[in-house]
Amino acid sequence: MTKIINDFCINIATANGTGSQSANLILLQTFFDMGIPASGKNLFPSNISGLPTWYIIRLSDHGYQAPGNDTHIQVLVNKDTWVEDLAGLTPGTVVIWNSDAKMPMEREDVISYPVPMTTLARGISPKLAKMVANVIYVGVLAEMLDMDQEVINQSIAKQFGSKTKAIELNIQAAMLGRDYAKENFTKSDPYLVEKREHNQGEFFIEGNEALALGSIFGGIQLLAWYPITPSSSVAEGIIDWLPELRMDGEDATYAVIQAEDELAAAGMIIGAGWAGARAMTATSGPGISLMQEFIGLAYFAEIPCVFWDVNRVGPSTGLPTRTQQGDLLMLYEGSHGDTTHIVLIPGTVEECFEFGWKIFDVSERYQTPVFGFSDLDLGMNKWACKGFEYPDQPMDRGKVLLTKEQMDAIENYGRYRDVDGDGIPYRTLPGSGLDPILYRGTGHNEDGLYSEKPDDYRLLMDRLKRKIMDASDALPEPLFKEEAECEVGIVYYGSMENTIQEIDDILEATGRKVSQCRVRALPLHSEVKSFMERHETVIVLEINRDGQLYGIMRKEMPTELLTRIHCVAYSDGLPPRAEVYADKILEVLKEVGA
Repeated sequence: MTKIINDFCINIATANGTGSQSANLILLQTFFDMGIPASGKNLFPSNISGLPTWYIIRLSDHGYQAPGNDTHIQVLVNKDTWVEDLAGLTPGTVVIWNSDAKMPMEREDVISYPVPMTTLARGISPKLAKMVANVIYVGVLAEMLDMDQEVINQSIAKQFGSKTKAIELNIQAAMLGRDYAKENFTKSDPYLVEKREHNQGEFFIEGNEALALGSIFGGIQLLAWYPITPSSSVAEGIIDWLPELRMDGEDATYAVIQAEDELAAAGMIIGAGWAGARAMTATSGPGISLMQEFIGLAYFAEIPCVFWDVNRVGPSTGLPTRTQQGDLLMLYEGSHGDTTHIVLIPGTVEECFEFGWKIFDVSERYQTPVFGFSDLDLGMNKWACKGFEYPDQPMDRGKVLLTKEQMDAIENYGRYRDVDGDGIPYRTLPGSGLDPILYRGTGHNEDGLYSEKPDDYRLLMDRLKRKIMDASDALPEPLFKEEAECEVGIVYYGSMENTIQEIDDILEATGRKVSQCRVRALPLHSEVKSFMERHETVIVLEINRDGQLYGIMRKEMPTELLTRIHCVAYSDGLPPRAEVYADKILEVLKEVGA
């Protein structure tokens, strides 16, 4: 039997609220601390407890982070999904299952390891048996995969922090599971792990926590938010870290308000932005939907403020605990009337931090609401992080007038007058003693006075459009990986970054080489157009149904380039699987004869 080392997927089927997440994170941390590239995907239900949850761990010496199409090791604990989980396995899959569940094991073509998890757990702690049973399977996996027990013990200690009794209990449970496997099973599967030298100097962090830290380094002064999955941990991370990082002696240099709803949160950050504070909210698609009128106000009145959308699956309530890129167009053109917004799109946890602080500079420089666009996969799962890029320049507060001398130096000042030709007017702040500070959401002229004159409205709207579109090349530039003399280019964005290398390798194995362009902001950087000009066929990859970036590109790119653009859009709520996208790319290439 040929050994398969550090190249397989584990799927753990449990019930939400049973403590399984701690056990799963212990496994993931152990693999990581053994130097093995590993990623974890938490597929959890949208209720508090009781419904099915799955945790997928991918080990890959290649560094692949997508879930993968196949399960190689299945842990069965949840009776509610037992039959379906078992039926979906391919022959030869390893199944570690709780024999106390008294559920059928009718597959003779799988490798079966029955474990009385509940009985073993009760022997340690009858009161906590439901939770302890999860660590039993950690021990079984540790023995069957030949994992380092000392590293497991360290991972348990990391998971439970200063809770000494919990650490001792869980180490005992892991050892009990390990001993049971050693005494009762003869290994008949090929899967093993070996230590590697990867991950040195790296650490695990969720995208939402990285974003929270970045926001603090960006100088956030007001956080106004209303809880909504999957963005709540952004706000919770900011709340947790602010007392550590942003106190002036005993005085806080910030304010946090949990609003009565998303609409109120939007109004609060707009008011703070008008007053000169750096203000932010974090939400998801339904929250952005509720905020639309206020978004239009901030755009039209030119008030800096920051909105982070951690995308979940819509429309409506949709699949609130699954991932998607379905909000992109809503952010880019949010609110009624003619609007175009700046959108920053991180693809890694490092960029979540970096864009978390840069977004405030962008918002104040262009005096406009700016959107950050993440998603549940990037935001709520743990990713290996190499470290952060910290601010190395003073904050860019934009064109703010703070003294009478500054105002007098500007010829014919008006709140909405473009005196420099860059589309961006100067603003004053309340309390400075300078007039005017009135910002208007109704029609207005260059002096900020109410006006319904056609020319005033047209000139205002043209300037707003020019201000946003001219920002494109000052925003985070696209990243490229180009093959020499390659005629096929792939354009993608966001968390697709964590699948793209595997897609590229699958295509290369079929003899196809492709160049890559990762878009990191809207409006589109001029280099995206240049990338299109260098490739005869351009395929846009997206985690949504309708191909929203594809639609933006078709609307904004020159007519002579439109025949080059093709769309591969796919969304089922799961993080993108490489084989799905690679197959669809090959279908497009076959159709166009490329």
